[in-house]
Amino acid sequence: MSRRRSRRASKEGGVTIEGGRDKVEGSRIKVEGDDVPARLGPRDVLKVGGAGLRARPLRVFLSALGIAIGIAAMIGVVGISTSSRAQLQDMLDKLGTNLLTVGPGNDFFGDAAKLPKESDGMIARIPDVLSASATGKIDNTKVYRNDHIDEGESGGISVQAARLGLPSTIGLKLAAGNWLNEGTSRYPAVVLGSAAAERLGVGSPNQQVWLGAKWFTVVGILSPNQLAPELDSAALVGWEAAQTHLGFDGHPTNIYTRVEKKSIETVGGLLAQTANPESPNEIKVARPSDALAAEQATDKAFTGLLLGLGGVALLVGGVGIANTMVISVLERRAEIGLRRSLGATRGQIRLQFLTESQLLAALGGVGGVALGIVVTAIYALSQGWPTVVPTWAMAGGIAATLLIGGIAGLYPAIRAARLAPTEALATP
Repeated sequence: MSRRRSRRASKEGGVTIEGGRDKVEGSRIKVEGDDVPARLGPRDVLKVGGAGLRARPLRVFLSALGIAIGIAAMIGVVGISTSSRAQLQDMLDKLGTNLLTVGPGNDFFGDAAKLPKESDGMIARIPDVLSASATGKIDNTKVYRNDHIDEGESGGISVQAARLGLPSTIGLKLAAGNWLNEGTSRYPAVVLGSAAAERLGVGSPNQQVWLGAKWFTVVGILSPNQLAPELDSAALVGWEAAQTHLGFDGHPTNIYTRVEKKSIETVGGLLAQTANPESPNEIKVARPSDALAAEQATDKAFTGLLLGLGGVALLVGGVGIANTMVISVLERRAEIGLRRSLGATRGQIRLQFLTESQLLAALGGVGGVALGIVVTAIYALSQGWPTVVPTWAMAGGIAATLLIGGIAGLYPAIRAARLAPTEALATP
């Protein structure tokens, strides 16, 4: 075959391609009489899609920022909520979920009932009960910083008698000083809850407070306790000292019972009858960890609300991407016309702009996930919590941005693909 015959020329869209050897991206080349479409590989698609983003960095940043804010809000809410639950679970693991409390209810006439004096001792003899201890509220007794304060300014601090085994049963920790012992429980000595000490202005032991018209020496200050928050605002004195110096009647108000985990339900059903065999209906049994679980459920509802707000922010970011892509199509009509003239198919034009919107959304999604992790870590560390961001939340955030990017870029991509080459090239 002669050299002249081997050099064939074909014209497609006004561009001459000789010999079938020269390659024009996005064109159709006639080789040996066959119509072969040039294909865009994955790498070419990414390069073409990313070119539009690199040309307008400020607009890309602002559009991605809208997506990033929505994703960061959602990741932050999920992360903070998960970190809070991890802290709660860690605390419950340390304090235990096997603590039950027994308290008086109301009698047949609706009046406040009383627990028998020996009820805590009877409960301690139930099989599978590890320990039982009690407190008893001392009515008409107040505590003040000194004897010059008006009696009406009690600060909401209750005065209670306490058994010596209370710390080991509940898991109380002392911030300062010591707990009551066999000696101090008989004399005017008091242990203050964390809130009570703060209200009284007592920061260390060996100070005196005016309690029940008598000076009591502070021997210890408790750390806050989540399972027995009522003790945080209490002044605790020994059982014998309360009876001797404060006129305490000896009836327990709350009995804290630590049981074997496998027997919680069984022992819980026996507590009322054991504490008051004559009137078990006047006894209330509760599990403090259930109250914490209920609080956690409330937090979940609040988390759902915040996730909804994050979703709205994400939707707004998607609208921003759609707006950016529509403007990009209008500004790049000449480019689209040139590519169509070179032989690019409508599908390739659609793919180009869809890829561009997906890259834009992915950029915002990755930035949002990173920002959400940082926000979660800062807040968790400030609260002393472990930082926990679920993997599903991060993966879901990226997936949501890709979905939003695909939806937001679909219309602009279709609009760009429908432009006729002559119409696009005629655009000034």
